[in-house]
Amino acid sequence: MLFADDVVLVDESRAGVNRKLELWRHTLESKEFRLSRTKTEYMMCDFSATRHEGGDISLDGQVVVQKDTFRYLGSVLQKDGDIDEDVRHRISAGWLKWRQASGILCDKRVPQKLKGKFYRTTIRPAMLYGAECWPTKRRHVQQLSVA
Repeated sequence: MLFADDVVLVDESRAGVNRKLELWRHTLESKEFRLSRTKTEYMMCDFSATRHEGGDISLDGQVVVQKDTFRYLGSVLQKDGDIDEDVRHRISAGWLKWRQASGILCDKRVPQKLKGKFYRTTIRPAMLYGAECWPTKRRHVQQLSVA
């Protein structure tokens, strides 16, 4: 069984997305693949203040669920273009690594220099993964430094 995850269909209008989604479904079904109607979801990024189009996105007559945040290739995308959810996710990943390593980091027999090196090579990269392409603001830097 083959799986195709994380496919993005982009268009200027809902009708265009509906056309592309139906074309994608027909193409997959012609190759004997199935597009999951229960796992398919969409996010609308409305960056234009002038255009507001009504209607739903549907797949073979079934309405597709709309999300405000979307996980794509390891990052959390938000419909307003902000990175708050991604920063929160990276902070929780750092705390997860901290909890996994707390036996080493809290052990009095381990030298302080080794603890610092361990932190720099495991916990900090877990928190900053993907941050090189973030449009950061002061509050994001503050959140990461406090964590």
